Amino acid sequence: MEEEQSPRLGRDPATEPSPAPEWPDSDSKNDDSANDPEDPAGGSGSGSGNGISSLEQPLLKRSTTLTASHLAIVGAKVSHIESLDYEIIENDLFKHDWRSRSNVEVLQYIFLKWAMAFLVGLLTGVIASLINLAIENISGLKMLQMVNLVRGKRYWAGFLYFAGVNFALTFVAAVLCVVFAPTAAGPGIPEIKAYLNGVDTPNMFGAPQLIVKIIGSIGAVSSGMDLGKEGPLVHIGACLANLLSQGGEGRWRLRWRWLRYFNNDRDRRDLITCGASSGVCAAFRAPVGGVLFALEEVATWWRSALLWRTFFSTATVVVVLRGFIEVCRDGRCGMFGEGGLILFDVSDVTVRYHVGDLLPVTLVGVLGGVLGALYNHVLHQVLRLYNLINAKGRLAKLALALAVSVFTSAGLYLLPFAVPCTPCDPAFGDACPTVGKSGNFKQFNCPTGYYNDLASLLHATNVDATRNIFSTGTAGEFRLDSLLIFFGIYCVLGLFTFGIAVPSGLFLPIILMGSAYGRILALVLARFVRIDHGLYAVLGAAALMSGSMRMTVSLCVIFLELTNNLLLLPITMFVLLIAKTVGDAFNPSIYEIILDLKGLPFLEPKPETWMKDLAVGELAAAKPRVVTLQVIEKVSTVVEVLRSTPHNGFPVLDWPRPGVSELHGLVLRSHLMAVLKKRWFLTDKRRTEEWEARERFSSTELAEKSGSIDEVAVQLTPEELDMYIDLHPFTNTTPYTVVETMSVAKAVVLFRTCALRHMLIIPKFQGPEVRATSCHLFFKSKYCSFGKFQMYVLFLTNW
Repeated sequence: MEEEQSPRLGRDPATEPSPAPEWPDSDSKNDDSANDPEDPAGGSGSGSGNGISSLEQPLLKRSTTLTASHLAIVGAKVSHIESLDYEIIENDLFKHDWRSRSNVEVLQYIFLKWAMAFLVGLLTGVIASLINLAIENISGLKMLQMVNLVRGKRYWAGFLYFAGVNFALTFVAAVLCVVFAPTAAGPGIPEIKAYLNGVDTPNMFGAPQLIVKIIGSIGAVSSGMDLGKEGPLVHIGACLANLLSQGGEGRWRLRWRWLRYFNNDRDRRDLITCGASSGVCAAFRAPVGGVLFALEEVATWWRSALLWRTFFSTATVVVVLRGFIEVCRDGRCGMFGEGGLILFDVSDVTVRYHVGDLLPVTLVGVLGGVLGALYNHVLHQVLRLYNLINAKGRLAKLALALAVSVFTSAGLYLLPFAVPCTPCDPAFGDACPTVGKSGNFKQFNCPTGYYNDLASLLHATNVDATRNIFSTGTAGEFRLDSLLIFFGIYCVLGLFTFGIAVPSGLFLPIILMGSAYGRILALVLARFVRIDHGLYAVLGAAALMSGSMRMTVSLCVIFLELTNNLLLLPITMFVLLIAKTVGDAFNPSIYEIILDLKGLPFLEPKPETWMKDLAVGELAAAKPRVVTLQVIEKVSTVVEVLRSTPHNGFPVLDWPRPGVSELHGLVLRSHLMAVLKKRWFLTDKRRTEEWEARERFSSTELAEKSGSIDEVAVQLTPEELDMYIDLHPFTNTTPYTVVETMSVAKAVVLFRTCALRHMLIIPKFQGPEVRATSCHLFFKSKYCSFGKFQMYVLFLTNW
């Protein structure tokens, strides 16, 4: 929440610096603002009393060059997006609520959290299975009809049919995203990562996003475009978790009594974490990998209870997927696939390592890191271009998606004609060539006894293409030129497809690209390669994913669960570590790049080096004082403060006796709004008894999001504005505090580790009274946004 200073509290106009001219921001339009609205001069200390002259000058000045000063970038690009309250607000009402709950009620609450985790896994597994079956059958039937036209020498009819069906499927997916739910486009993983980092990503987890994501992912993936359903499945799981925790949405929302306990950011975050893990598990049938993906990639705050619930959700998903596989055996769920799961079981392959394998395997890891970093860089430029196109309106978004669909159809249809047919090896038996359904040896335009190896990869469903290129014992199945063409077209299509207005995922395109270069490397270094070419494809896919997404532990476990071969574990770990190390030397991960393009704030886990040499007190002294409230405050003052500032929290000060002040705690904006809505006012300035507030409020009611202050203020009479509010029952008396001498680096780690939204900085030397100063800690590296999550910090100093 971006802060603005209220004129109410102790700001001396004589000591305030004159507003400096606004500093133009030459960065991308997603930066929202280049100036801190709280201090037009960019933040200046107004009598902080510490004698630091450098902090008494405006920090942000008109300049055409980048500054190396760390203080100068504090607050330079503050996001307008709200943060989330993950911290437990320990006020009197909350403490009474927990003390008054019986053992039965506590057990019911715990049981309901586990029941919600079970429902998230169950529904995610069912929806993922249905999506997989729909995609596999639509894609398979489309490919089968197109191949029949090609075998009948009706080439133009085959192309028009192939391109027309793809065009129609893309049109459905794009229209749904453009018209009904624009936030459903893309994978959704960066937004989930931002949400679990404490940022309220708007309009991301509602019913429209869920419906559009399901239908849109079916249409987009079935259209043959270079995208996967794995990212959308993660978003679908998160949407299901959010809707279940809230009992629905809008007028369809259930008002069940027990659901009110989930009406808070903390429990909603836990369920969305379960949903994200379930989505990964549904995409790869990897329960442990799904849990580790949430732990390593998206969730920035973790505890043991959450670990158990996410594992319970993914275990439920696996049971559901296994049930669909059993039901769909022998073609009972369509002609293609057994549930549409990406499976390449190589448990029967014996993997032996030799000293000579160390060089080519190391090369796989190095190339994976280099290619992953290069892919991120080029994709970043493409997405910047797409942002300009999509900003022109709905028709531009739709036209871009359809243009990519036509280009994809032309490439996939025409390229197999450019390679010669390959004679079938007698060892393949009746499996070569494959005329219909699934198989490795697509006949396509070849005569009997021959197959087209490039068509086996391009004219197959996603599951078939993955199984074909990962198949073992097929070192001579794919020609080098065919693999080079496959790698090139998927690189181009992957760059131009991601970013259009359809649900899309990055996992499958990167897997196919990585597997292609793994096989290419195995063919080029055939004299030094003793490991099966199919396993080199697995290593190449893992290396490229690590080089682009920078995942290691979760990715290793996902590939281990997919291959079902423990012998691959050491070599896979080796490749992943190399690829990530090489990729980190060039640029951030692809998800961090997307977060920056979308303008979503994000606090990085690792603070920058300069933060160790800067104290939080220095940053706090560089900002004007924050608005404070007294423990018993006038209604008119509260209304003025809420109107003049968008602050989420306000420090509450008390004067127990003359000359002595104390910090009573912190009160949230939503709690003040709840008091104003219920008109809980006092005629005289007094402290209320504990039972008075409990009669009107409960801790679950205070968890409701606050509305507009103007709508509430117009209903208050002049007599009510002259009355008082006792803030004792609503104030969090145990906020997190740090000493002003703490380094910024340590404060960042504490802020992120504890999932905080507010932090109080107290002086090292206490005086008779205190006052409050606010400060934004806003971190930005020299070339790109480093940690755009805004920390709202209160600094208490001596008078």
